[in-house]
Amino acid sequence: MDPDPSGEPSPEGRHHLGVDAGGTSTRAVVLAPDGRCLGHGRAGSGNPISSGPAHAGDSLHRAVSAALVAAGLSGATVVSTSVAMAGGSSVTDDSEAGAAIHGAVARAGVTTPVTMEQDLLALYFSGSPDPDGHSLVAGTGAAAVRVEGGEVVATCDGLGWLLGDDGSGFWIGQQVARAVGAALDGRSPDTALTALLLTALEVTDGPSDHHASAAAAAVPGGHQHEGPLRELVKRLYALPPVHLARFAPLAFEAADTGDAVAADIVERAGRALATTLGAVLRPEAGPHPVVLGGSVLVAQPAPRTAVRASLVAAGHTGEVIVVPDGLVGAAVLSLRRAGLAVDRSVFETVTTTLAALR
Repeated sequence: MDPDPSGEPSPEGRHHLGVDAGGTSTRAVVLAPDGRCLGHGRAGSGNPISSGPAHAGDSLHRAVSAALVAAGLSGATVVSTSVAMAGGSSVTDDSEAGAAIHGAVARAGVTTPVTMEQDLLALYFSGSPDPDGHSLVAGTGAAAVRVEGGEVVATCDGLGWLLGDDGSGFWIGQQVARAVGAALDGRSPDTALTALLLTALEVTDGPSDHHASAAAAAVPGGHQHEGPLRELVKRLYALPPVHLARFAPLAFEAADTGDAVAADIVERAGRALATTLGAVLRPEAGPHPVVLGGSVLVAQPAPRTAVRASLVAAGHTGEVIVVPDGLVGAAVLSLRRAGLAVDRSVFETVTTTLAALR
């Protein structure tokens, strides 16, 4: 077929690019208009807020380039690009972050404009093609949205570590750190979290297990554990606040052994996430799907169970879907932004062909 004299790719040569730029990793996929995923790429953190614009731009460039190479395609055939990330809808073209993202995609040979998308919208469309529904994410941060007509119309939380993110990985990790600090200086009961956290921080002169601090408490002043406590404070305050999220798994590990302090943290996290989702939920609008994502909800059954129970109590009768990330949704959004309809058949094509590439 002769090339289009306008220089635009022929209909057969039009492709679409979806990118899910997360705080831990960046994933990209190139797909055909019918939803067939043709190439997948992966790189490091692509969030310019948590990683810096330069590092994020490099990750985006590597992920997009890898996807194009895997598909055997030139970036010149891409006619729509959607990049989903936390705070994506607020990233402007003239900001440092926006310039890094646009530059990264352009260096991969993609010349069409980039549409920035909310990560929670991409998460939603990773679980369902329905235009109306809800999504809840609990990873490092936590937030929920209501989607109507394919767009976000209501949001709860996602306010960051200082003001919110209740029930998130950061929040759980902070509760772990606070519980251990309180146990070491005698304000709170002993907990198995103490030994787990001190080990994670490589503090070697603390109690070897949760019984050690109880034994020390029998000695006048022994509950203080001044050396380990000083080292705990020093090492925790040296970390960026959001890095407390790395200690969230300790709460679930200790709770599984029957530790009461850890179990309380896990229970409160589940309640907090249920409250966040409840703030945007409209069960009276119909049995619309709820999509759950993020490491806390994907990997841990306890908070997921709490959220499901809250949905039942609220009268929600729609499907509850758990997804690993927002890449399917980023691909769906790229098709939608190009004016293409994404029905159940196209959605299933995206989902199954992407799964085969991962």
